[in-house]
Order: sequence, then structure tokens, then C-alpha cells
Amino acid sequence: MKVMSTKLEGLLIIEPDVHGDHRGFFMESYHRAKMAEQGIDIVFVQDNHSLSKEAGVLRGLHYQLNPKAQTKLIRVVSGAIYDVAVDIRSSSPTFGQWVGVELSESNKRQLLVPQGFAHGFCTIVPHTQVLYKVDEYYSPENDRGVLWNDPAIGIDWPAANPILSEKDGKHPLLKDAEINF
Repeated sequence: MKVMSTKLEGLLIIEPDVHGDHRGFFMESYHRAKMAEQGIDIVFVQDNHSLSKEAGVLRGLHYQLNPKAQTKLIRVVSGAIYDVAVDIRSSSPTFGQWVGVELSESNKRQLLVPQGFAHGFCTIVPHTQVLYKVDEYYSPENDRGVLWNDPAIGIDWPAANPILSEKDGKHPLLKDAEINF
């Protein structure tokens, strides 16, 4: 496995070892001991799976407040997404900055999004399935978000007019969001 740092401390891109032949491929999408060898010692407690039927579906930007904040390990099993993490740690020198990474069934990359980041993605192709692990259970009372197109953040999404849930279209701007990181 190859682990790559990004410009945002703690946000990591992970490329698993993929073994392919004429039949297809095999990979370990998660191996706790190998992750720990790379300095990633996280106990995940829940797996989530989403299907987006169309290209341009945008989900996010989501996070949970402390004490129920979540670290996420995201991967795509079919299709492709533009995956984004925004640093919302108020004392961080990179507060409000973002990183976007393409995750797809073909590149098999994963993104490790630590606590203290808002996360979202936009599907690039129809029928995209995303799987992600989290280290804390979903907590409706701690569920929060930041508006996907906040001009102060300036994310360059691949869809000009994304397909949003009603909830995601109503998140506050970062400057007005409840944050306790």
C-alpha cells in the first residue's frame, strides 16, 4: 500500500496494492495491521454504501461535531467521484482550504478524511457506488454541514448545476457553521 500526504495535515490518499491477471484483480481494501504500520491506527465501527444514479449528484459537505466526530475512509466500487475534504479545524493554518481527488473503480484510490474536516463528493459518471468506513456511529444530533458552493471556500466542482438533496442545499456558509474543532 502507498500512502500519500496532501497539503492538508492528516488528509491522506491511499493506493492499495492491486494484483491483477487475466481473470480480473484482487486487493485488500482494508487491512488494519498494514494501516497501523503506516501510522494509521483507527478502529472503524460502521460501513456506509451509497448509490448515485446520475452523474452530477453532489453529497456534502458533511461532518459531525465532537464528541461524535468521524474519520472516514472513502472508496469507489463502481463509477467515479470527485471527492473533497475541507479543513474546518478553527486553529489550523489551513482552515477553510480544500483538497479534491478523483476516486474511481479503475484507480482504486481511497481518501482518509480525519475528524475536523467537512467531506463531500460529486459523481462524475452515472451509477456510482461509494463505500466508506467511519470510526464513530452516525449521530443525528451532531450531524452538520457547510454549503457546497460557499464562495469563501471556492471548490471547483465538476458539475455546474449539481443534483442535491434538500438538506445539502440549505447548509450554512463556513463562516456561519457550528464548528467545535
